[in-house]
Amino acid sequence: MAGIFSWMQSSSAALKQARRLVAQGRRADAFPLFAKAAEAKLPEAEHEVARCYLEGAGVPPSAPEGARWLERAASQGHVEAQSMLAALYVQGIPGSAAPAAVSHASELSAGRPAEALFTQNEPAKPDFERAIMWARKAADAGSADGQALLGYILTSGPEGMRDLEAAEQHYRRSAAAGCPQGHLGLGLAVLRSARTPVQLAEGASALASAAAAGLPTAQYLLGVLTEQGQGVEKDVARGVGLYRTAAQKGVRSAQARWGLALMEGRGVERDPVTGESWLRRAALGGDPEAAAIIGDLYARGGELPPNHAEAAMWFRLAADTGHRMAARSLGMLYLTGAGVPRDATEAARWFRISAEAGDDRSKHDLAALVLQGQATPEDSVRTREWFETAAASGDLVAAFNYGVCLAQGVGVERDDRRAAEWLRIAAAGVVNAQYWLGRILVEGRGVAVDPAEGRAWIARAADSGMTDAQVALAEMMVNGRGGPKDHAAALAMFQRAAAAGHVGAMFAIGALFGGGHDIPWDRPQAQRWFRMAAERGHAHAQMMLGRYLARGLAGETNHEEACAWMERAAAQGLAEARQDLAVLRPAEAALHADATRPDASAR
Repeated sequence: MAGIFSWMQSSSAALKQARRLVAQGRRADAFPLFAKAAEAKLPEAEHEVARCYLEGAGVPPSAPEGARWLERAASQGHVEAQSMLAALYVQGIPGSAAPAAVSHASELSAGRPAEALFTQNEPAKPDFERAIMWARKAADAGSADGQALLGYILTSGPEGMRDLEAAEQHYRRSAAAGCPQGHLGLGLAVLRSARTPVQLAEGASALASAAAAGLPTAQYLLGVLTEQGQGVEKDVARGVGLYRTAAQKGVRSAQARWGLALMEGRGVERDPVTGESWLRRAALGGDPEAAAIIGDLYARGGELPPNHAEAAMWFRLAADTGHRMAARSLGMLYLTGAGVPRDATEAARWFRISAEAGDDRSKHDLAALVLQGQATPEDSVRTREWFETAAASGDLVAAFNYGVCLAQGVGVERDDRRAAEWLRIAAAGVVNAQYWLGRILVEGRGVAVDPAEGRAWIARAADSGMTDAQVALAEMMVNGRGGPKDHAAALAMFQRAAAAGHVGAMFAIGALFGGGHDIPWDRPQAQRWFRMAAERGHAHAQMMLGRYLARGLAGETNHEEACAWMERAAAQGLAEARQDLAVLRPAEAALHADATRPDASAR
C-alpha cells in the first residue's frame, strides 16, 4: 500500500509541476509530466495529454490519440473532457471517410481548446451518436460549454436528432452561465423564429454578448443586424466595422461584405482596390456570393472597361457551387460570346443549372433556346414540364409558355387545340399571349378561323407596345383583314414599330409612301425608309432601294450603287433581285463605256 501511495503522490506531483510549466507557456515541456500522471489514471492528466495530442504540444499531433485519451478522462467523469470529446465527434476525427459538414462548430463547441480541434485539414466524418451522448453527460454535469454544444447538435445534427425547442433551452442555460458559445447559439435560435421587434432585440442582444467575447461569427451576424437596423439601432458605419473585425478573423461572408462596402464606399471611405482584394479572398476561400459579385463587377465595368473573360472565370467559380445567379450570368456570356466562345449548348447547360436551382428567369432563357432548336431534347421535355406544372397552378406566364410548347411541339406532341386553350387563359394578362392567340384565330390553328377576334387580340397587344403585334395589326389594316382598311392608321402603327427598331416596319413605311395606297405618294420619303431597312439587312428593302436608284424614282440616279444593293438582295436568295441585276449590269456597262470615250467631254 505504501508503494501505491508513493506512486500516486509522485503522479500528483508530476501533474502539479506540469501545470506550472503550462502557466509559463511551456506546454511542450509539460507533456512528459502529464503522461507520467496519466499512467496513474488521473483524469486531469489524461485530459491534458489529450490536449497535447490535439494541439501537437510536445508530441506529434494526432486526433485519434487525443480522442483516446479524452475517452479515458471523460469516462471518469471529467466534464471538460466530455465536452471536448463531444466537440471532436461533432467535427469528426481526421482520417474518416467523409468530410464534416459543420457550420460555426468551432464557436459552438465545448472547451476553450476547441480552436485546435476545428483547424484540422484532413477530411473527417462526424459521429453525432457519440457526440450527443458525451454532450448530454457534460450538460447534465452543469457544463455551460456542454450545454452550448448539445444545443448545436439538436439544431444542426441529423434530422432525427433535431429538437429546436430543446436546443433553445440548452442555449439559454449556457448563456445564463456566461458562455460566449451559448450566447451565439441563443442569438441564432431566437432570430431563426423572430417575428416581433422584441424577439429581434433579444436575438441581437445575445449576439452582442458573443461578439463582445470575440467570437467572429457573432461579430459578422451582429454587423448584418446593425447595418439593417434589425433588433438594434441602424448604424451602417458600425455594422461595416463589425464586418471588418470578423473579416480579419477569417469569416468569409464578412470578408465579402467588407470588400463590397469598400467597393461602394458604404459606411467607410471608398477603396475599390482594397475592396476587390477582400472579395477575392472570400471568393477563393469558397464564398460563392463573393465570386458572383466579382464576376458582376467585371461584367458591368465601371471605372475600367468590362472584362468579360475575367467575369466568366469568377461566375464559373460561383456557379460550380450551385449559385443560380452566377450560373445564369455565365449562360448569358456563352449565349452572346462575351469573354468565352459563343456556344448555345453551353449556355443552355448553365441556364438549366440555374433554373433547377430555382431561378425562374433561367427557365425562360432555356425555353427561348429550346424554341430556337439550340437545346437538347431532354431540355425540351424538362422545359415543357416546368411550364405545364406552373401553368396548372395559375401562373399566366407559364400558361403562355406551355401554350407555345403545345403549338410548336416542344417536349410534347403538337396540339393546336390545347395550345389555343392555354393561350386564351394566358391572354388575360400576358401581352405575348394576346399576340399569339390573335395569330392562331386569324390562321385558324386548332380553332375556327376568326379574323375579327384575332385582330382584336392583336390590337390589344399592339396597344401595350409589342412591336410584332403593331406590325401585324398594321398589315391587317392595309389589307382589310378582320376589319376595315385604314392605311393612315396603318402608317402610324408602322411608324411606332419602326421607332422601336422593327426593320420590317421600316420597309412597310417605304412601301406605303411608294404609292398605290390611300395616303399621298412621297417617293423621297419612300427611298429614305427603304434605305434605313436596307442598311439593316432587309432583302426586299435592298431590292427596292436598288430599283429607286436605278430608275431615279426619287430624283436621284446611281446605277453603281443600285447594282451594289441588288447584289446584296440577290445574295440573300431574292430571285427578283437577280433578274433586276441581270438587266442593270449591261446598262451600267454601257453607261461606263459611254462616259469613258475620248469625245465624251465634248458632248
